Amino acid sequence: MKSSLSTWLLSTLLLLVSASGGIAANNQPYLFILGVAQDAGYPQSGCYREHCMPGWNDPRRKRGAVSLGLIDPGGNSKYMFEATPDFPAQLFALEQEAPSGRYEFGGIFLTHAHIGHYTGLMFLGHEAMGASAVPVYAMPRMLSYLGSNGPWSQLVNYRNIALSALQDGQQVSLGALKVTPFLVPHRDEYSETVGFRIDGPNKSAIFIPDINKWTQWQTNLVELVKTVDYALIDATFYANGELPGRDMSKVPHPFVVESMNALSELPASERNKVWFIHMNHTNPLLSKESEESQAVRLKGFNIASEGVRLDL
Repeated sequence: MKSSLSTWLLSTLLLLVSASGGIAANNQPYLFILGVAQDAGYPQSGCYREHCMPGWNDPRRKRGAVSLGLIDPGGNSKYMFEATPDFPAQLFALEQEAPSGRYEFGGIFLTHAHIGHYTGLMFLGHEAMGASAVPVYAMPRMLSYLGSNGPWSQLVNYRNIALSALQDGQQVSLGALKVTPFLVPHRDEYSETVGFRIDGPNKSAIFIPDINKWTQWQTNLVELVKTVDYALIDATFYANGELPGRDMSKVPHPFVVESMNALSELPASERNKVWFIHMNHTNPLLSKESEESQAVRLKGFNIASEGVRLDL
């Protein structure tokens, strides 16, 4: 009888752990990958070429724009990095992982003002959720852009969002978590562009979804990777020639092959920290079965996918 009771209690406990959301019950903060594609997602609007058709023909192949969830079970809080055009589905995925009955939504961190990184804010607005004072963390130019241009200014005026200024290199404390923005070179038409360092009690990560070529940044990528446990970095394009008819030397992103070459001197344990993310619809890494995906994994690197959890 005692054995049966113990089995029942264990089963009940496991169900409760599951219901609390993913691995959240172990009280260790973690990153939860919500989206991995470049701004326009996969398949991309207007693309009816062979590589896009699997996404149109099978909705299960759809990939949302790059976004991360940050979940702190000990603090009963959750956050998002980037507000993408896929915000509704990504917010639901975050809700399934960390239900609102326990986890307070602590806000959204934005890297810059390109469409795949902030336009999802519209779903917080008067015509949609009608949210109340959701904290939006961003750099000064980004905040000025949001506050001065419709329809984003309406979110501010209606108090759907509450703007919170970030500063380059200045850490934001979120209980057991620390988030630090750092400027990176990119096309800054409307705002600065930043990456983020995210520190938990045990591990740390960098998140750089958009950056110009590594050689245009004063920070050394190899040395930076050594300082963290996870490096989620720009993988917009796999290699030169991916965009037929375009001079890709003028495309301001590091190719995946360039990043792998830059990091080739690192031992396998360091290369394994790297997670390629923010993949254009042309990027063969969006297919797990592609030769390019196999090559990346054989070299000891990782390819980000939705649902991956990275303990902090």
